[in-house]
Amino acid sequence: MNFFEQQDIARRNTKRLVVLLLLAVLSLIAITVIFVAGTMAIMLSPSDYSHAGQSQPFIPNLLSLITWEMLAWISFTVGTVVALGGVYKQLQLRSGGRAVAEAMNGRLINLHTDDADEKKILNVVEEIAIASGTPVPPVYIIEDAAINAFAAGHTPQDAVIGITRGCIHLLTRDELQGVIAHEFSHIFHGDMRLNIRLVALLHGILLLGLIGSFLIRSTHHRSMMRSSRDKSPAAILIMGLGLVVIGYAGTFFGNIIKAAVSRQREFLADASAVQFTRNPDGIAGALKKIGSHGSRLEAEHTAEYSHMLFSQGISTAFNALMATHPPIDKRIKRIDPRWDGTYAPLGNPGDFTPSSLSAHQPTPAAASNLQGAAIATAITQASMLDASIEAIGQPSASHLADAQKKLQAIGPELHAAAHDPFSARALIFGLLLDSNRQRRETQWQHLEALLTAQEMGNLQPLAEEAACLDPSLRLPLTELALPALKALTSDQRQTFKDSMKLLIQADKRVTILEWALQRIVLHHLEPAPKTAGRTYDLRECRDECQILLSILAYAVAQQNEDATAAFVAATQELRFVLPLVEKQHCKMDRLDQALTRLANLKPLQKPILLKAMASAITQDGQVTIAEAELFRAIADGLDCPVPPLVPDR
Repeated sequence: MNFFEQQDIARRNTKRLVVLLLLAVLSLIAITVIFVAGTMAIMLSPSDYSHAGQSQPFIPNLLSLITWEMLAWISFTVGTVVALGGVYKQLQLRSGGRAVAEAMNGRLINLHTDDADEKKILNVVEEIAIASGTPVPPVYIIEDAAINAFAAGHTPQDAVIGITRGCIHLLTRDELQGVIAHEFSHIFHGDMRLNIRLVALLHGILLLGLIGSFLIRSTHHRSMMRSSRDKSPAAILIMGLGLVVIGYAGTFFGNIIKAAVSRQREFLADASAVQFTRNPDGIAGALKKIGSHGSRLEAEHTAEYSHMLFSQGISTAFNALMATHPPIDKRIKRIDPRWDGTYAPLGNPGDFTPSSLSAHQPTPAAASNLQGAAIATAITQASMLDASIEAIGQPSASHLADAQKKLQAIGPELHAAAHDPFSARALIFGLLLDSNRQRRETQWQHLEALLTAQEMGNLQPLAEEAACLDPSLRLPLTELALPALKALTSDQRQTFKDSMKLLIQADKRVTILEWALQRIVLHHLEPAPKTAGRTYDLRECRDECQILLSILAYAVAQQNEDATAAFVAATQELRFVLPLVEKQHCKMDRLDQALTRLANLKPLQKPILLKAMASAITQDGQVTIAEAELFRAIADGLDCPVPPLVPDR
């Protein structure tokens, strides 16, 4: 399951989906034309009939009433209604996964919750996010006893995880890992964006039915005030009924398309979850419990978002056609071929023992061992960077184990601080502090212009502790802090961004690692720049590749000759010749602009660029922790979540 191939497939499926729904709209236009002509034929007076040719059979008479003007007006009207309905829904969902979660009556879980179930799911989501190299998404809980979950959003930056109370309470930790890994697969493989577009397009078709319902309701009020000779309510009633039939007929066929697209992606996500956790019993156990307990939700908008769920969330009259998920037994059989057909009893999921330090602190010896392991791998084999590219979108159980160790090494105080919007700022400030004591004091003095004395007093101890973290824990801590930082108000967010800028520019220079950290934070806090939806080929982005690889070559090289060698190694992967940009022209604002465009590369072109970056870094035959984290930070800007480098055990 290649991440980039699946992204490409999702993009192609979107195009096919648009074509299929356009065909559905054309069918609606044809049905509407026939309906309008038929209504006219039935309601014509006898004199009109003789004028229109009463002696003719009904169908030829019907066809004689269809004109090019009628066809044009109906096409324009239906097309406009469908388009406006789709645009309206797209605007409703512009905030991404949060809008979907709230429509499903989801409640954002407080990161400082005392609820055992909520602590459990937050812990599992954090582990899987850090293991896969993605930002930790906000988690919403739906107070429903059914076992179900979903991932929603346009991009990983605005993605959320939604999960029912029944899912958290009734599943074991291994089963929860399987469910959440399944949902992360939808984040990796571009399914979320496809799902959002499905909702918007189908809403446009459904709008015809909603207009019809409105017309039917309006006839009740008109009939109470009309005169006996006024026939307009009858005409409106007939038109309303027709629009209801047309609208819901369109939705019926649209839902068939939605279901067909969704079912195959569910099989892929199941397989991806097994590959990630290396524990088929986890997700299989969750599916078996669904078989005995059920996954149907009571939320008002469940039908609208049913294709985003982990399991079938609604019952349909035409399960074979309309089911958005494959049958439970087929999904279980694919994961566990030896399954005997017996669904698992619910039983007791057992007590929760979190792997993070929010519940227990490792002994000094354990922490020392982890730090020693990090130092031992500070310089590692170059082949590990290539392996991390192969693991994009498909992290392994070793990545999950590594994430659990890193959560322990971060410590309970910093872990708790990452869950609070105010304290999370201090952690990012700490990661930007200079190692030189004098320059660090200058940085704090600059911050006094933006923060009060009380804020400074509260922030400094946490920031100083974060500054002492092992380099391998910098990115995990940043990923942990992102959900809390997203909760900042617009004014607080602006002050936070200004504070980061002051810390970085206090010494009159911007290092590549400072830029990388700032880039990650801003990439996930600010809305994605609007694009025309176009994707680019690498050869169309020669200038952007040139500045990116030049800056990277200078960052990993000790001497100018080394930078030249690193740059040449990188361009050999691109298979076209580029000159190295002179060092004085390698500005960070140019790199920001380059990454914004390179993020829109065609999915199958991105691994070529990543391998070029890896070649620049590994030209000397080794990779430092700083180089590895820089690589992951730049890849994050390309929307390629690179898992942490983990030695092959």
